[in-house]
Amino acid sequence: MQAGSVLECPDGFGGSLLIRIQNMSASADLGVRLDLKQIALRCRNTEFNPRRFAAVIMRLREPRATALVFASGKLIITGTKSSHNSSLATKKIAYILERVGFQPASYINFKVQNIVGTVDVGFPVRLEGVAFARPTFSSYEPELFPGLIYRLVQPRVVLLIFVSGKVVVTGAKTEEMMVEGLKKVYPVLLEFRKVNVSSLPQAPMDVQDGLLGSADAAPVPPPMRGATSDVAAPGKGKGKKGGKAKGAPRARRG
Repeated sequence: MQAGSVLECPDGFGGSLLIRIQNMSASADLGVRLDLKQIALRCRNTEFNPRRFAAVIMRLREPRATALVFASGKLIITGTKSSHNSSLATKKIAYILERVGFQPASYINFKVQNIVGTVDVGFPVRLEGVAFARPTFSSYEPELFPGLIYRLVQPRVVLLIFVSGKVVVTGAKTEEMMVEGLKKVYPVLLEFRKVNVSSLPQAPMDVQDGLLGSADAAPVPPPMRGATSDVAAPGKGKGKKGGKAKGAPRARRG
């Protein structure tokens, strides 16, 4: 079921997931050679720098889309969020080029090449468990990329699964392929759902206070052996004759 740029996908357990389409790429062939300089001069909202890129960048406001127009007559339309808007943008660009002076073919070979959507399954996922249990479809290198890459064979879609439960679905050519791919992967994600681990019990407050008090009243370590003191002990000063202090008065005889 489609509602604008949101797809509703049944999860197979009585609930549903919402897939939000973020981007869609499509291609078309007008079947006529184009003069890109003439198009850049006569059309609005266009960019053309042949030294950097051999295509005219044309932007539409309604529907909101960006098109790459090549001299061979081929188009790449991106930025839309539904196949209907992609088809509408292609027809609008063909009409603009016809007004400029290039007659497109009667049949425009329009194809959706890629659809990118995002979905939140609502729970964290143990990616290590998914990679270990499904090594044929999974690729997980956390040092290089934080997400797990899950490649389905039928339908041919790729899912980027993150530990937070966010999933990016890409590679689909139709909305139905995207929904079918998520329906196949959702039971795997549910199987490796992360269970909340309870926190460690804290020690009672009196025990904590005792630990803190013992830490505050830690004994001072004794001075190092051989260390000298700045203040000399009484009667042990270094003096002449019997260790008397220097300058002490001598006792008189009888």
